[in-house]
Amino acid sequence: MPRATNAPASRARRKKFIQRASGFRGSRHRLLKTARQSVEHADRYAYRDRKVRKRDFRKLWIARINAATRSCGVSYSRFIRGLKLANINVNRKMLAEIAATDETRFNQLVDLVKARLEATV
Repeated sequence: MPRATNAPASRARRKKFIQRASGFRGSRHRLLKTARQSVEHADRYAYRDRKVRKRDFRKLWIARINAATRSCGVSYSRFIRGLKLANINVNRKMLAEIAATDETRFNQLVDLVKARLEATV
């Protein structure tokens, strides 16, 4: 009786790694073992960097908001505290967008925050 190799499934499994490594250089896109190692390594980087991208964008938004609020005479931390006290629920991404594109509307927000901060002190 001939030996059963499960060839179609094995070939498909190997082909998946080779296809995922299609843009890699040298033997990394040709040889199964190096292709598998390269793809797994790339997956680890991709997983890690999806988290890093979130951190980086949050840092960028905070820097933009801080620059805009300081030009209006308020620090970033006091601005965020004033937003919370005034029950204004706008996330940092939108605040940074408003600060960059619509200066008058951002100044209105800062004025609201200043008024709320003065009312609590």
